Amino acid sequence: MDKIASFQVDHDTLKKGMYISRIDGDIITYDLRFKVPNAGDYLDNAAIHTFEHLFATYVRNTPFSDKIVYFGPMGCRTGFYFITRDLPHETAIDLTRKALQFILDFKGVIPGSARNECGNYLNHDLVGAQRESKIYLDVMQHVTPATLQY
Repeated sequence: MDKIASFQVDHDTLKKGMYISRIDGDIITYDLRFKVPNAGDYLDNAAIHTFEHLFATYVRNTPFSDKIVYFGPMGCRTGFYFITRDLPHETAIDLTRKALQFILDFKGVIPGSARNECGNYLNHDLVGAQRESKIYLDVMQHVTPATLQY
């Protein structure tokens, strides 16, 4: 069994950013690296959970919703997987930036956070999700299609 591209990279050299870890035909997996791997600074579970709800809600409510396959946290708690189908890199970058701004500006009830909608509805942190959005939005200012390769 072949390892995915992100496992074949020396994680001690990785920086925050957006990278392509896998391409399967028209399916592209982007790694949104929020934290420097193995540096001891990891995403908080409640902030991750809130961020996931808000980012996924945003991208699923765009004209590109049928091109979004999945959005969810990396198990290592350093970032997220953003999986798209037949979506140009420029559009994925733009959607990521807009979703980050959406989270940063969000006020109100987190979508899908009611007891009957979420398996861990008490584990949310909007302030933490917004803090991470602000930090990562700054990182995303330097991301271009040319910088997507590990």
